[in-house]
Amino acid sequence: MPHFLSDVPADAVLAALSRSPGNEVASGKFDSPESSSALAANAFGWFLERPSLLPSLPGVPMGRPEQVEIEAEMRFPWTGGRHPWLDVAVTTPTTLVGVEAKRYEPFRPRKATVFSEAYEARDWGAGMAPYDRLRGALVAGAVTFRHLDAVQLVKHAYGLRTQAKKRGLGAVLVYLHGAPAAWANGKPVDPAAIRAHAAEAAAFAARVKGADVVFAPLRWSDLLAQWAGVPGLAAHAAAITARFGRL
Repeated sequence: MPHFLSDVPADAVLAALSRSPGNEVASGKFDSPESSSALAANAFGWFLERPSLLPSLPGVPMGRPEQVEIEAEMRFPWTGGRHPWLDVAVTTPTTLVGVEAKRYEPFRPRKATVFSEAYEARDWGAGMAPYDRLRGALVAGAVTFRHLDAVQLVKHAYGLRTQAKKRGLGAVLVYLHGAPAAWANGKPVDPAAIRAHAAEAAAFAARVKGADVVFAPLRWSDLLAQWAGVPGLAAHAAAITARFGRL
């Protein structure tokens, strides 16, 4: 059984992880010292049973959390096929916030991902036009990202918008990412790659500005700094840094 941080409800987190198709625990991926799933589950799992203690995420228009979920499916408006799963979903009175958390993934080689014809056939609404344009540019090869998984993020935005609209809520997609100085084995992460990844996140945000799904890049370090300044969360923030290192 994976080892969780103190006060993280292990049974509830494991139940959530078991519902997702990633097979993180059974495959052993969750126990990897570079696992982003373990980081997100430990960081946000603490709030599963006390969502009101989660502050609004830095720079994210969201309101006060009422519910926090680990591994949340954001189904598209069709049956069959694969649907997006976000690492964290936070529900407030006004907003559905989906969190896609990354750690080392942007600095590894990525497999090519594509859009199926279903994305082109669907009318996502005028408010999603910025994502539609970016999707078209990605398919045509007019826009490329080396470190940012832009295809995944666009898909997440469509799924998030679908579920938020059903609930009568606004939608925010948070891209929670790190800038680790070194891999778990101590080998340095290329600083140029870290800078390029941050630039790509900013470029993605600029391209989808004004869409119904707000895109909000957020550094792990900024999130943990916020938590460290909250008396009731300071110990949790310190425990995350002690377990996972500087993010």
